[in-house]
Amino acid sequence: MDERLQEYGQEQLLRFYNELSKDDQKKLLDDIASIDFEKMKRLYDNREIATLEARNITFVPFVDKEDIAKNEKEEFEQLGAELIKKGELAICSMAGGQGTRLGFDGPKGTYILNLEKQKSIFEILVDKLKEAYQIYGTYITWYIMTSKANDMPTKKFFEENSFFGYPKEYIIFFQQGELPLLDLEGKMILEEKNKVYKAADGNGGIFEALCENHILDDMKNKNISYLCIGNVDNILIKQVDALLLGMMKKKNYDLASKSIVKKSPTEKVGVFCKINGQPSVIEYIDLSETQAEERNEEGELLFGEAYFGCCIFSRKLLEKIGEKKLPFHAAKKKNKYLGENGELVVPTEPNTYKFEAFIFDGFKMADDILIMRVKRKEEFAPIKNKEGEDSPDTARKLYMNYYFPNIPV
Repeated sequence: MDERLQEYGQEQLLRFYNELSKDDQKKLLDDIASIDFEKMKRLYDNREIATLEARNITFVPFVDKEDIAKNEKEEFEQLGAELIKKGELAICSMAGGQGTRLGFDGPKGTYILNLEKQKSIFEILVDKLKEAYQIYGTYITWYIMTSKANDMPTKKFFEENSFFGYPKEYIIFFQQGELPLLDLEGKMILEEKNKVYKAADGNGGIFEALCENHILDDMKNKNISYLCIGNVDNILIKQVDALLLGMMKKKNYDLASKSIVKKSPTEKVGVFCKINGQPSVIEYIDLSETQAEERNEEGELLFGEAYFGCCIFSRKLLEKIGEKKLPFHAAKKKNKYLGENGELVVPTEPNTYKFEAFIFDGFKMADDILIMRVKRKEEFAPIKNKEGEDSPDTARKLYMNYYFPNIPV
């Protein structure tokens, strides 16, 4: 172990080793043994290399749900319903986050909202699955991606609530991966004397996690052909959508996603596009002012279809992405850590690199993408901030206005 740490210049990880109990020494050594040091060295060495290479950014077509002809809509919905009834659709919630920004100590999915009655985010999502069962007569498999930090509390929450009345054999938990944080000199830091500071590897880590946790094998064994992946913090999300699924099947797409109209050229959201001919999402900071303002003949923003985290992958595409490694993006963050003398250091400036993969980098491995525009007020009520925009209060109002329009909020 010492030789390995010396080889990569990470001897500081054993700084407090002799102060630890035997159990904590073992915990630290096991933690260190799980690290791919060569990978971390490579990520650090390439941290400043632009991941957005010379690019040709072009418009990607979309279908407005409101403009689909009645006869086509009925055909797509019937086809999608048949797939759902046969058990070919599963959903997956990315639920690895904590409620820190909400001032809440626990997994974000366990956050309680005061709706028509008090419900957690997880219970709200279960309600949608129960509704789907009433419509299609099929229990839909629900995969929940947790993180190492919140896996046990999440499972305990479901057990304490008897899985909210949904058959527990249809709810499957799996963990996303973690990567060590690096300081600005490329050194790993300690969160505790017996624990290397690690963080989740981004929403793009879902592809590797689906493979490593044998979720794709489980899908294959159950003849599940499609997986709708969504963010856990959107309480209006509609992941069981026969219309989009049927259209995807009919038109032979391996990737489909929903979009909402960008509020304004300056709204801080990623938008759909094609980069060098490949389907993708570009972050608002990477669009030039000219591109952000550009409009088509109808006066709509050319790059105005916002990605909000609800997309369907064929199992075939998931397997293809899982065989390859997505690029990691380096972001400078402020993180507390243990100093040389074991004191807690609270930085005032970004002091670490966090490496994340982005789910939409996987889009590029699809031949094309089917995008269906939906109404923001019907499918997008995110809970991200304690107060103000995208807060529990705004999400509650959107939810109540949609499901209970006659109840004052």
